[in-house]
Amino acid sequence: MTGLVIGGLLPEHGLGGAQDLPISRGLAITGAAIAVAVSFVVLAIAWRRPRYDAATSGRTAPRWLSAFVDSVWWRGLLRLIGLLALVYLVLVAVFGKDLLINPIFGIFYVWIWVGVPVASLLFGRVWRSISPFRLISTGIARVSGGEPDEGVFRYPERLGMWPAALGLLAFVWMELVYTHNVDLSPVRLWCGIYLGVMIIGGALFGNTFYARADPFEVYSSLVAQVSVWGRRHGRLVLRSPLANLDSTPATPGLIGVIAVLFGSTAFDAFRESPRWLRFTQDNGWSTYLQNNLGLLGFCVAVGVIFWVACAATGVGPEQSRRRLPDQLAFSVIPIVIGYVIAHYLSYLVEIGTQTLVQASDPLSTGSNVFGTGGLTVPYWLSYHPTFLADLKVIAVVAGHVVGVIAAHERAIKLLPVRHQLTGQLPLLGAMICFTVGGLYLLFSS
Repeated sequence: MTGLVIGGLLPEHGLGGAQDLPISRGLAITGAAIAVAVSFVVLAIAWRRPRYDAATSGRTAPRWLSAFVDSVWWRGLLRLIGLLALVYLVLVAVFGKDLLINPIFGIFYVWIWVGVPVASLLFGRVWRSISPFRLISTGIARVSGGEPDEGVFRYPERLGMWPAALGLLAFVWMELVYTHNVDLSPVRLWCGIYLGVMIIGGALFGNTFYARADPFEVYSSLVAQVSVWGRRHGRLVLRSPLANLDSTPATPGLIGVIAVLFGSTAFDAFRESPRWLRFTQDNGWSTYLQNNLGLLGFCVAVGVIFWVACAATGVGPEQSRRRLPDQLAFSVIPIVIGYVIAHYLSYLVEIGTQTLVQASDPLSTGSNVFGTGGLTVPYWLSYHPTFLADLKVIAVVAGHVVGVIAAHERAIKLLPVRHQLTGQLPLLGAMICFTVGGLYLLFSS
């Protein structure tokens, strides 16, 4: 997340400078790489048959809970909350002052980008449940007599999630690269374009458009695949996060979404490192241009490394090597979650609370609309660097181990017997590369 948002109110959100680390960088990186490699060896010995089946896995949720979650009034209440949140966002964007204490910056960069995925990890598809665009699309469909999920045209399957990947790239560019990202006008313009595209896309392609092209819904839904909440034949079920993750469908463009999410987080850490700062300042090139190239380069590098690792996997005569990246890309979701927690945890707690304080004064007039203006920002995590650093390393390692397990489960389903283990070695190498590189960047920022 950009260190400029809300000006001086934002502390650095990485692990801190390398010279101040409370734990050994070399020891953490080496241990993490060994943990990923050992987990693969254990899986090769003890996990030789598929264990998860999306059609049968999971336990049906209690009847009262299913009735509550699926009730019309509960779904309507969530959509109403989303609609009121949209109205509030428009209010502070249009009538709020162009000041760093305007809550739109914290809502845009903290609550939506970090808070919603964390909530999705705990409660499932949060953005889909509160999406005001789905409410608007449903209203248009009822007036016109159409189907909310279909729209006027059929959404092109070949596009898959590529529009969402582009939307996510536009967001991280705004957040990490654009030099006026804390001016109200550019943020207002970005939100206005996003709002227009969502409403028009929903009118043309129905709710299917949001499931594939809304960057925030796609992000939230992918993270929700690692939660314990899932659906089987439309019914609410409780699943192991691994079983839920395995039910992620192979969708065109999924690898693009993963590349942007992982690559942008890695670049966010790298751009704060002394090495990158010295490089951009000493070579005489435009820093803005270099940051643009750096962000794009990191995203492309993640996508290429993963694609090559998947393409190098042995396949059977009835399988397409080109489809493997999208079929295995879901295994990077827990890795992305691990890095989001590692990089943004203290940022979410501290600046998220600061945003809640500011939200009570939407027009910067000294009001306390929601009664949260007197809250105290908790800095406990920042005051305990050893605990915070340990927690972040654990999150990264756990994300990679879960990713290795997920990839192994899918590989023994997809690959011929002779390639089920050796065919995973290129992907294992890529994940170890991600582990070492990601931790190095986090510890170097």
